[in-house]
Amino acid sequence: MKCLSVSQPYADLIVKGKKTIELRKWNTKFRGEFLIHAPLKIRKNACNRLKINEKELVRGAIVGKVEIYDVKVYDSASEVIVDAKKHLASKEFCNRKYGFLLRNHSKLKVPLPQKGKLGFFEVKFGTRIKSSDIKAELFDEEYRYQWIGKH
Repeated sequence: MKCLSVSQPYADLIVKGKKTIELRKWNTKFRGEFLIHAPLKIRKNACNRLKINEKELVRGAIVGKVEIYDVKVYDSASEVIVDAKKHLASKEFCNRKYGFLLRNHSKLKVPLPQKGKLGFFEVKFGTRIKSSDIKAELFDEEYRYQWIGKH
């Protein structure tokens, strides 16, 4: 299944449905469901600005999933600022040209440890876990222990 690394606190905001646009410098033709990975890096300034306790954020793991249904192309920084309540980014991100439009968010009850990569990347689960087994509402405890036990 495809996965995208998003720095904290933004990964958490996406899987909670509070952030519905992910700003990027690059475009994608991909549409559909993908996993959200929270890398080790935390944007401390964003945590302070958004009043989020960084100690409560998960890092180095897949934290949920979301669907990308379209990409918005921004022609100017002022257009990015208009969508500020949807992407929650600071002014330093106003140079982004693409906004991935997100919906159908869900948070995993138990984060899955994973190393991140740049751009969309494929996550391969062991032979006993398939992409269809990833469910935010219920993540089978047996699978969870099998998967975590290998890392």
